[in-house]
Amino acid sequence: MYSSAGYCLSPNSSIYGTAGPATSSYSSQPTNWEYQNEEVSPDTYMDDHGVTSSPPDYQVETSSRSSTRSKGDRKGSSQQRRSSNRDEFDGPHQFLQPPPPELIAQQNMELPHLPTNLVVHEQDSVLTEVNDRLSRCAFDFVAKYQFPVPLDPSCRKVEQPQDREWTEWVYLLKRLATKRRIPARVLYNGQIKQFITILENSLEMRHAATHKSRPLKDDRNILQLISAGIQVAKLLRDACAMKDLDRLYVETERRIQERTANSRYRS
Repeated sequence: MYSSAGYCLSPNSSIYGTAGPATSSYSSQPTNWEYQNEEVSPDTYMDDHGVTSSPPDYQVETSSRSSTRSKGDRKGSSQQRRSSNRDEFDGPHQFLQPPPPELIAQQNMELPHLPTNLVVHEQDSVLTEVNDRLSRCAFDFVAKYQFPVPLDPSCRKVEQPQDREWTEWVYLLKRLATKRRIPARVLYNGQIKQFITILENSLEMRHAATHKSRPLKDDRNILQLISAGIQVAKLLRDACAMKDLDRLYVETERRIQERTANSRYRS
């Protein structure tokens, strides 16, 4: 799905890491925008802040926090030292009453089949369209608010949305957020604390490339991924992207329903 001319595949950069848990299909080596599997809690974000902050702002913030945290930090550190070698499961605990054997037998039965009406190339086409539309949405968002994009000598500059895949745009947006470059006011309803979760829900789009080992997705999963893209466009307040993705959702859902009806008619 991706053009090799549009991406930087050099493994030597340390600016970015992989944006998702899986490995991209177009390269077995890490890209320049690789996500380093770091876990970021949305609670670390500010409820509202400017795009940039001057050094005095951070000095005031640091001084105000240090005075309130000093006593709590000392107490917390002493507790951590005491419990560092202790497993909480070795202390007082309980075991839940197991379910009845009949229920366990029912739960262990073969999982129900979820309908799959789209063939592989149709699924790839849908997910690629979502990936490309979200990349354009992220490009416009970064350009509109003039957020900085780090440069790397081994990676081409970003001049169009296709210069980075969606997973790489996700990592850039997450880094901008954790570095407090994105103010809450530019997002839908100021949802800065939900930023990470909403972005990561769309990361499975990286599997839209030609993956020989990728299992076929069921219809509900395909619609779920399109819906996740719609939520990202909504968060970034991109009405055009929302309309395009909603149209794709409606068309895909109608195609699935038509094939489901035809299958029932034949049977």
